[in-house]
Amino acid sequence: MQQRIKTFKTLSRAASAAAFLSVQALICIGTVYWAVAETLGLSPMSALVLGGIFAVPTIFVLITAIRVAFDAETDPANQ
Repeated sequence: MQQRIKTFKTLSRAASAAAFLSVQALICIGTVYWAVAETLGLSPMSALVLGGIFAVPTIFVLITAIRVAFDAETDPANQ
């Protein structure tokens, strides 16, 4: 197994890719949350509970996006 390349260039690219993927995921998940909350006509408290339910998979998706971006940008085969 080769050592990962961790220079300013690769880390800044990984951060940019992670930010892009995270924003896209947040937009998609936020749109689904908004559509479900509005379709069901939830009260403010119910909307907060639904937001809490949506928070768990959102955090998982964001961590996965960051990990994938870091792995892809620091892989020696991709340089």
